[in-house]
Amino acid sequence: MVKSNVTEKTPRIVLLCSPGDSSRAVYRALMEDFGEVTVIMEAGIPRLDFLRRRLKRLGLVEVFGQVLFMSLVAPVLRLTARERLQELTNDVRMCEIEDAIFVDSVNSEACRTVLRQAVPDVVVVNGTRIIANETLGCVEARFINMHAGITPLYRGVHGGYWALAEDKPHLVGTTVHFVDTGIDTGGIIGQAFFDVEPRDNFATYPYLHTRAGIPVLLEAVNRTLEGTAKSQTHSPTAASKLRHHPAIWVYLYHRLRKGVS
Repeated sequence: MVKSNVTEKTPRIVLLCSPGDSSRAVYRALMEDFGEVTVIMEAGIPRLDFLRRRLKRLGLVEVFGQVLFMSLVAPVLRLTARERLQELTNDVRMCEIEDAIFVDSVNSEACRTVLRQAVPDVVVVNGTRIIANETLGCVEARFINMHAGITPLYRGVHGGYWALAEDKPHLVGTTVHFVDTGIDTGGIIGQAFFDVEPRDNFATYPYLHTRAGIPVLLEAVNRTLEGTAKSQTHSPTAASKLRHHPAIWVYLYHRLRKGVS
């Protein structure tokens, strides 16, 4: 699209992300709204390193249950929801990310060098590991993240699933927040709530989060560029908690007792 005002400054947007459908959807949305996006993509944490960290934090039994769920149950859920997944994929309108700059970690000097060279006005974060202070402070831009869950109650992963499992369907939603060095603890800019249909399951929830969150994310980026974005004050109705993948027995309990799939 040709801009009517050729002297208008094009905002410098950086997408700091990991590979995945959510990142492709966010990239497409940013490109449509802002015309140009620099993408820095970090490699995933090696599986062995990821398991070691998880074992240290959660213990052998819990991690074993999570591995069983992800290897035995999750593939079946994706298969049974394939038509719904195709529908949601069309809704979020993903596109391939072109000319991404690959780094081993968002906390590497290589990543910070690219950020400094890009001189961003806003850094949009999607799916990366926890970002260290050294990276957050290497440029003057604010870092904004789209989180699959309503914070501060549902930090970590699969916030929508855990809200349903805890009989809180009114707290199924996506949060857009400023990034700090905690895990989804930054100041909230906006939130979007959504309903889950009977044909949805654990495999489709991430796409629902992305679909609901992208309009909020775009609004947050625009407000940040204008200098009007502010953190909202929320009074939690329950204790903030860091969520992980469900162990297979936890998933089966909620599936059989509450119908949460």
